Amino acid sequence: MRVLLLAAVLLSGCASYVTPGGPVRLQDIDRADIAEAAARKPSPNFPARLAVARVQATGYKSYSAEAYGAGVFSVVTTQELMTDGQMQALSGWPSVAGVAPVSRLLLPASLKSLDDLRLSAAKLQADVLLVYTLDTAFRINGRGYGPLTAISLGIVPDRDAHVTATASALFIDVRTGFIYGVAEATAKASELTNIWNSSDTVDRKRLEAEREAVGLLLAEAGKTWSGIAGQYAR
Repeated sequence: MRVLLLAAVLLSGCASYVTPGGPVRLQDIDRADIAEAAARKPSPNFPARLAVARVQATGYKSYSAEAYGAGVFSVVTTQELMTDGQMQALSGWPSVAGVAPVSRLLLPASLKSLDDLRLSAAKLQADVLLVYTLDTAFRINGRGYGPLTAISLGIVPDRDAHVTATASALFIDVRTGFIYGVAEATAKASELTNIWNSSDTVDRKRLEAEREAVGLLLAEAGKTWSGIAGQYAR
């Protein structure tokens, strides 16, 4: 009986929450060299159709989503962070003719560069690709936990416990690869000192931070888009 009790204690002590996979440095998946990037020109076609894609590091996985695709990055096609209402709100941006998410059915198995996403967006008859990524980090008692790191459950942090999520985005011309603009936003979920009893409760805080970051990103992206439309929709 004592052996079984000891085993149960040891097993419970080993329980952990694994942080989600990492982000993608968007500039790193654009394979153009300096000369090619400088030579790119916009091909404005407004009102424009937007294609939307979320990219993450290869093999990305969280408790609520798993990315698709091998290669140098992957695509999360599950809309775990951006709501249907937020997607519909993009249609209300100036000079937007329509919005559609990039489906895994349109993606190659191996993703090598932004060109693969541009091709998928072209199949949707999109003019501009809005591509974004999330960088999420945990900090507990002064220690940072990055992607795919195990955090022991049952700990009771007494200070400095929070999740920070940074969302970054690019607006890319589907035909030419020209970058129209960028946007970025950061959100933090705090009050984590008493939630370390299960993976579900910890993950709810992760989602809280990421969803807030995406909401703030869309607000910033809307301002960026208004400037793009003001310059090119003539």
